Amino acid sequence: MKKTFQNIASKFSFLKSLGNRYIIVFIVFAVWMLFLDNYSYIEHRVLDTEIEELENNKSYYINEIKKDSTKIKQLKNGDQIEKYAREKYFMKRENEDIYLIEFEEDKEIKKE
Repeated sequence: MKKTFQNIASKFSFLKSLGNRYIIVFIVFAVWMLFLDNYSYIEHRVLDTEIEELENNKSYYINEIKKDSTKIKQLKNGDQIEKYAREKYFMKRENEDIYLIEFEEDKEIKKE
C-alpha cells in the first residue's frame, strides 16, 4: 500500500505533501471546522444573514413607532380627530352626504 502511494506521489508532486501526517491532520481539522462542527463557517453565514434580517426589521419597526407616535400627537387635537374619522371611516356630520367614487383600476388592484 505504501509503495503504491509512493508510485502515485512520484507522478504527482502535490501528493507528496499529503504523505505528511501533519498535513493530513490539518486537512481533517479544517474540514471539520468548516463543515461539520456546530460552530462551522456555514452555520455562521446562516446566523449572520438572520442577524442582518432582524436588524432591518428593527429599523423598520422603529420608523413605524415614530410615525405612529406623531399620529398620536396629532390626534390629541379635536379637529384632527374629526379629519381622521372622516377620511378613514367615512363618518359625516348631520345633514351631510358622502359620495364614494371608485375607479375600475382601484377595484382590479384590490382583487389581486
